Amino acid sequence: MRVLLAEDDPMIGEAIEGALKDASYATDWVKHGQTALTALESQHYDLVLLDLGLPGKDGLEVLASVRARKNPVPLVIITARDGLDDRLRGLDGGADDYVLKPFDMAELLARMRAVLRRRGGSASPVLSNGVVSLDPATKEAHVRNSVPVRLSNREFALLQALLVRPGAILSRSELEDRIYGWGQEVESNAVEFLIHALRRKLGSETIKNVRGVGWMVSKSS
Repeated sequence: MRVLLAEDDPMIGEAIEGALKDASYATDWVKHGQTALTALESQHYDLVLLDLGLPGKDGLEVLASVRARKNPVPLVIITARDGLDDRLRGLDGGADDYVLKPFDMAELLARMRAVLRRRGGSASPVLSNGVVSLDPATKEAHVRNSVPVRLSNREFALLQALLVRPGAILSRSELEDRIYGWGQEVESNAVEFLIHALRRKLGSETIKNVRGVGWMVSKSS
């Protein structure tokens, strides 16, 4: 999944960016409110982490612009502003959650997973199409009653992208968008290599190739 991080504090931003990448999120980090809006106009994101104290346009202005443009992207505010008025303005303005700094990254990641589940219409923490299941908290996958296997960060990111939309065909560029952030070199044949590794771990029928179009996992019957 691809996350936009809007945070102007270099130390906090660097720490969050590193933790997100370790958790298999392709992450783009911006430090200015208007830059965040520009990024959202040009790139699809699965979730936004938004600081309120941004220069130029503050986070509440960014939030208002995002929702005014009918962009439904899941959005979590991360801020040191703990006043009730700020929290109410953020949540009533369209944020999906409001997390106060300082926070533990494990909690932020759990809140992100919860927001993504709610937006996806699922109460279960596990993604599944009825054949293969994936636990975002542990990065383990299994086929029906088989023993769970641990996936690498990029294997996890690719399988997660497919399982979020079972039955949908994702192209190479769409899958690369979920795996790589800005400035990361897209390795040659990376998608084919990862799919080969996943099929080896989970079975050859787990991921289907639609020749000339892309890849998919079957939709639950």
